[in-house]
Amino acid sequence: MKNITFPRPLKKGDKIAICSPAGYIAKEKVEGAVRQLRRQGWEPVVMPHALGRWGHYSGTPEERYSDMAAALTDPEVRAVLCSRGGYGVVHIMDDLAKLPLADDPKWVIGFSDISALHALMASKGIASIHSPMAAQIMKGESDVDTASLFGILRGERPAYVFPGHDYDRYGIATGTLLGGNLAVLAELINTPYDILRPDTILFLEDVSEPIYKIERIFYQLRLSGVLGKVRGLIVGQFTEYKPDDNYADMETMIRDLVAPYSYPVAFNVPCGHVDHNIPLIESAKVTLKVSPSGSNSIIFHRS
Repeated sequence: MKNITFPRPLKKGDKIAICSPAGYIAKEKVEGAVRQLRRQGWEPVVMPHALGRWGHYSGTPEERYSDMAAALTDPEVRAVLCSRGGYGVVHIMDDLAKLPLADDPKWVIGFSDISALHALMASKGIASIHSPMAAQIMKGESDVDTASLFGILRGERPAYVFPGHDYDRYGIATGTLLGGNLAVLAELINTPYDILRPDTILFLEDVSEPIYKIERIFYQLRLSGVLGKVRGLIVGQFTEYKPDDNYADMETMIRDLVAPYSYPVAFNVPCGHVDHNIPLIESAKVTLKVSPSGSNSIIFHRS
């Protein structure tokens, strides 16, 4: 891993650009997020194509790139909130990678397909935030995960405590946190944006993927040597799938695939396409504690 740069904390009056680099989004969700960001004292800026539509996307690849490039290079913009995921970030990654992102790094915020942007930022040595997007942020600070996101943007480093699971493998590990949507990240293997690598604490989630497909990706990670060499594994929420003839649930399959290894594994972590989706700082140093007490934690370090 490169030395990691953390974008500076936001202060009152800082601009947050709202972009839609993948799917199109309902206007009211963006408007709701704008209201909440203003209540925090920040200045949200809805980029020109953020509310557009071009098929399944918010705009053409050129339009989506234009919004992201403008936001990432504007010295007055301190964070880029992706309005939603979907699919489409991969269309613009190579062009975004040519920008001088490390010269004035911004916080990139989002999850799902935005995992591709987090991988891009990690490849440039820049921390980013895997976190709720507009639909959840519009709930404001009454939503615990939105409140946590706002704290991270102001410079806080969170410590999360969550219940254990019967499949947990106990232990303590410290390392660089990387991960996100498994299907998205698997498509980046052997590209410049591959973050499924050894010697990290890996967190994974997914939605609407059959068990066999996730199993196939885990086997790829096993055969490549990655799965046996991570420092710890955080199994987030795998949702909207059906049992198959071999496994009733995703967690049992994952338990079996990581059984040969000894690192700590935390199951059922509140991260993914669910209402409780804790913000996680990609590329940050963390300590993962998986305890027989039934209380697990992820603690973010300052450096």
